[in-house]
Amino acid sequence: MAKIIHGKKACAVNPLKMSQPLGASAAFLGIDGCMPVMHGSQGCTSFGLVLLVRHFRETIPLQTTAMTEVATVLGGLENLEAAILNIHKRASPRIIGICSTGVTETKGDDVDGFLKNFRAKHPELDGLALVYVSTPDFSGAFQDGWAKCVSAMIRTLTRPAAERVEKRINVLAGAHLTVADIEEIRETIEAFGLEAVMLPDLSGSLDGHIPETFLPHTLGGTPVEAIENLGSAAFTIAIGAQMAESAALLGTKTGVPYTVFDRLTGLDASDRFMTCLSELSGRPVPDKYRRQRSQLCDAMLDGHFFFGNKRTVIGAEPDLLWALGNFLTEMGCQLVGAVTTTDSAQLAELPCDEVLIGDLEDLETLARERHAELMVTHSHGRQAAERLGIAFHRAGLPLFDRIGAAHKLSVGYRGTRDLVFEVGNLLISHMPHHHPDDWVNPEAGHVHHAS
Repeated sequence: MAKIIHGKKACAVNPLKMSQPLGASAAFLGIDGCMPVMHGSQGCTSFGLVLLVRHFRETIPLQTTAMTEVATVLGGLENLEAAILNIHKRASPRIIGICSTGVTETKGDDVDGFLKNFRAKHPELDGLALVYVSTPDFSGAFQDGWAKCVSAMIRTLTRPAAERVEKRINVLAGAHLTVADIEEIRETIEAFGLEAVMLPDLSGSLDGHIPETFLPHTLGGTPVEAIENLGSAAFTIAIGAQMAESAALLGTKTGVPYTVFDRLTGLDASDRFMTCLSELSGRPVPDKYRRQRSQLCDAMLDGHFFFGNKRTVIGAEPDLLWALGNFLTEMGCQLVGAVTTTDSAQLAELPCDEVLIGDLEDLETLARERHAELMVTHSHGRQAAERLGIAFHRAGLPLFDRIGAAHKLSVGYRGTRDLVFEVGNLLISHMPHHHPDDWVNPEAGHVHHAS
């Protein structure tokens, strides 16, 4: 059992955490024809916009209600009305996603009540979906905002279905999944003859393609109609503990049964996913994935020499920390330090002594004090790893000092295999006086350690 420790510092130094409204905005980006709006100051939106652009290297549609000091004191609902009308006129989105910020939450704007009055006042906009999610940035973190956004979309848009589509599966994707992860999950489900409805679906809107035309809102992702019809699915698969509440809400509202996978990274986790899909489809696991499993087992055999007893520290959102922490310990690493951004019940089961809710300064301190050999976190941790002279694996958001962040794959047999290779090669490159001949003796046909 890991002990959960809440940091008591007066301020964050080199922050690890990204805010709730940013997480909710990112989730809205996975919806087709959507314009996310931060109900707050221009600065809040500008910061989030820059961060998302640097990570995805794509055009990011994100608007603001541009709250001023006066509007904040007197109430910003007039700003919100003006923003909705202006966005509808200029961008013609199918859906507008409204995320609150610390400014408007502190003032206490009644956005739910406002939207009811707005609907009555503007019947001409009945075809425009409006989803509001409460995401104060003075509490919670990125994955909390993402999860709240998914729940808000289900609560606002989804309706019970008259009948079920036998082979249709809902997939509620957590914030820790990349574009490549979502694509892999969909392809795997479809290989069993099932239809996958992903929510949210960043693989449709932020997969790096160059569209034939420019639109001022998201292009690709989960259609609004698909969200409305989630109740027609035969089953729901939620990926990440953060999605458990959304899956339960969907189940209560529509009666669709569900299961929650805490992670899809690792051999055992991938096995459980394949077994679930086999049972849902009534089909055996395709030969393609049996071969991928064999390749993963071989990769683990090849790589475990380099992972064994490596002292590792990780700084990440809870679900990503859970997935990578368990994967690395299964490969033989020692998790000597874990820092995260927000509470999550499953963190108490993480294979380490304690989990600190803190920042990257805490992560660097733990790495130094506990003689870590590998650090895992997002790009803001790179200087700490350089100062300590240890291997550094980039994971999470933002990743702005490397290209292709959205296409990093770490789920399923293939993704786990690639992760073994990527992290294993990092560890090899940081070994003192290493040489291939120190590790493999071709004549003897066995592996031994360098002296």
